[in-house]
Amino acid sequence: MSVSVLSPTRLLGSISGPLQVAALLGLLLLLLKAAQLYLRRQWLLKALQQFPSPPSHWLFGHNQKSQKDQVLQELLKRVEEFPCACPNWLWGSRTILTVYDPDYMKVILGRSDPKNPGAYRFLAPWIGYGLLLLNGPMWFQHRRMLTPAFHYDILKPYVGLMADSVQVMLDKWEELISQDSHLEIFGHVSLMTLDTIMKCAFSQQGGHQTDRNIPSYIQATGDLKNLVYSRVRNFFYQNDIIYRLTPDGRRNHRACQLTHQHTDQVIKLRKAQMQDGELEKVRQRRHLDFLDILLFARMENGSRFSDKDLRAEVDTFMFEGHDTTASGISWILYALAAHPEHQQRCREEIQSLLGDGTSITWNHLDQMPYTTMCIKEALRLYPPIPGVSRELSKPITFPDGRSLPKGIVVSLSFYGLHHNPKVWRNPEVFDPSRFAPGSIRHSHAFLPFSGGSRNCIGKQFAMMELKVAVALTLLRFELAPDPSRVPILSPVIVLNSKNGIHLQLRKLL
Repeated sequence: MSVSVLSPTRLLGSISGPLQVAALLGLLLLLLKAAQLYLRRQWLLKALQQFPSPPSHWLFGHNQKSQKDQVLQELLKRVEEFPCACPNWLWGSRTILTVYDPDYMKVILGRSDPKNPGAYRFLAPWIGYGLLLLNGPMWFQHRRMLTPAFHYDILKPYVGLMADSVQVMLDKWEELISQDSHLEIFGHVSLMTLDTIMKCAFSQQGGHQTDRNIPSYIQATGDLKNLVYSRVRNFFYQNDIIYRLTPDGRRNHRACQLTHQHTDQVIKLRKAQMQDGELEKVRQRRHLDFLDILLFARMENGSRFSDKDLRAEVDTFMFEGHDTTASGISWILYALAAHPEHQQRCREEIQSLLGDGTSITWNHLDQMPYTTMCIKEALRLYPPIPGVSRELSKPITFPDGRSLPKGIVVSLSFYGLHHNPKVWRNPEVFDPSRFAPGSIRHSHAFLPFSGGSRNCIGKQFAMMELKVAVALTLLRFELAPDPSRVPILSPVIVLNSKNGIHLQLRKLL
């Protein structure tokens, strides 16, 4: 009897039933998921029928035709061929309507649609739910609380701190070009802008550009941008559990830990300073800086910011406050290097204003009109944030009569807008006269800092830093492009160059 119980035939017979049930359930779930994806695709096709696009594969969408390095080139082809907007199929059941028309931009940015959860949630393990990722009443509450950190009276003293950080960078450049006039500038500019944000927004004085730990934070930031960008475009990386098991998921986790160690240390140090006697001094100030506002903040229900909320805002502004500005400065210097006649005219304007450049003040920043025109034209050609996305919370109708239902995701392509030949004549030409005083353009034709109620809270801070960096750099160096290393544009959250931004520098006497 014991032999018959353990016989292979009886054993297989006893488990074949559960296996068959499991297989049938698995097949049923697979069919249900396939039906769900099919119905989703049919709904999207109907919703977007008024917006033609290039042919796409039913499963792989447009991804099979566009390589990572060719995304912007493909976008510009669509801008010329398809008016106002064009669907971009990521895969069979997910598409984004890419918008690059100022009238469309105005309608969308005038609403309060939430950020696209499908893409922005991938940033949450890195920067948490701070001002960038929040929506609704919580976003409004945080925005209202943090706006005083960018009051003019707060910003004015920052000019001197910005100038100090720029001079440290330029001193380093002077030393480096004594050996080789070719220089990759983005890494240096990132160190400088991080140094600036640490001093201005987080009350962290010191030589951050020579701190050994800072480059690891910047490297982690660069890795996270690439990882998030790749994840958005990969169908198999959408599930959090699966993603954590992949090599990219593990790299993402390690990079997040590195960035959090940096911001945790900043918060810890500031709290310690307040306990050591600075608390009363800070309370007596008329205006508080960014981190101090967070530390003193109370929510409308009377509770203080949780440590999680505090770090989310610090992580958000640490990233956005240094990386986007570094992108802007680097591309502006590249544009001026590529156009020596405009570079020289800017230099002459700055020399007449600042002389030897030993001192630059808040009042100087409004007295360099031609340099400001060149800065804006460079931001048009190279917007630091190539685009943002929203998920429509209700139906929308555009000025040309086309409409979309609730639930469609729209991507506002600032890069496409700024290179749209129907908006800008000869859009690939560097022409600062577009921004001459009295020039007329659509209110939503130029959006380097987005627009509407969710525009960049730090845009005034950023413009100050752009002007200070450009002015002081042009006083000390003549810039030329490196013809052997032309930048390859890469829109990985922030507009970067895949191979760096290389210039030739010559010190001016």
